[in-house]
Amino acid sequence: MYYVKNERDGVEIHDASLNLAIEYYLLNEIELDEPVLLFYINDNSIIIGKNQNAYEEVNTEYVEENNIKVVRRFSGGGAVYHDLGVLCFCFITKDDGDSFRNFKKFTQPVIDALHKMGVEGAELKGRNDLVIGDKKFSGNAMYSKNGRMTSHGTLMFDSEVDAVVGALKPKKHKLESKGIKSIRSRVTNILPYMDDEYQNISTKQFRDRLLLNIYDVDSTDDVKEYVLTEEDWEKIDEFAAKYTDNWDWNYGESPKFDLERDVRIEGVGTVEVKLNVEQGKISDIKMFGDFFGLGEIEDVEDQLRGVKYELASIKNTLEKVDLNKYIGNVTAEQIAQLIY
Repeated sequence: MYYVKNERDGVEIHDASLNLAIEYYLLNEIELDEPVLLFYINDNSIIIGKNQNAYEEVNTEYVEENNIKVVRRFSGGGAVYHDLGVLCFCFITKDDGDSFRNFKKFTQPVIDALHKMGVEGAELKGRNDLVIGDKKFSGNAMYSKNGRMTSHGTLMFDSEVDAVVGALKPKKHKLESKGIKSIRSRVTNILPYMDDEYQNISTKQFRDRLLLNIYDVDSTDDVKEYVLTEEDWEKIDEFAAKYTDNWDWNYGESPKFDLERDVRIEGVGTVEVKLNVEQGKISDIKMFGDFFGLGEIEDVEDQLRGVKYELASIKNTLEKVDLNKYIGNVTAEQIAQLIY
């Protein structure tokens, strides 16, 4: 089995967009004579399943305030939070017809390695979760294409659990969608369950220890590697630009959804919006309320159709409209927050 380092010019990559692009490049473009193992550690990010609605899965306000990247993967399953305390693993191999959905085959080497480090309670539970007792520390998913497949998962080693809760808690509003929703679970980190000798190690040191155990070697120098070339990186960059680092893929691929929200603004009255979002853009919107406007509110609605469903784009559009004329003494920020 080959191990691939997610390094470019000797520098490790922590950008979720690039790391997922590496993974899918290896799946789609590189066919070696043995399976491939890839580890990566991402900066703060949320990775959503292919069939999920990004707006249902993340707290968009929290995500934007904390500069958290949202990336859509090609496999199904639920949303997961990544930070520098989370280790991601990926096995890439031929689809032999018997391995797809066989999560035990790909998670057992990880479980065995954890057992060697003192995490005796680690086990596969249900279809695709790794747990310690009743607490989940790893979610896993699979994707198959053209006779090749990847089985990938996360390992919460020393993650900021409060951030997980904050980032994956959507804003409260009425939203109807056909997207696949995540099932929230109690989560835990691995570190507290490890033997005392490992209590001060970093996520990278944890990764290296897993490598030694999985490959059954005494030094990482003895691990068989495939080194990414400049030609590989050119294609990885192209893939990221088209998919994993592209708003149209990460948000625009969200299933169509309808949303309703309302707010009472002092001195103005109640403002209510009903809107439809398709491919990440406002396809239709209606604004109602007991506010007093001088113009036709349809003029504002017309300006918003076709706008990206993101706070900055909505606010930028509203700043070009005389909202005092149509609604009253309100700001573009107030109405943008209502819509988003």
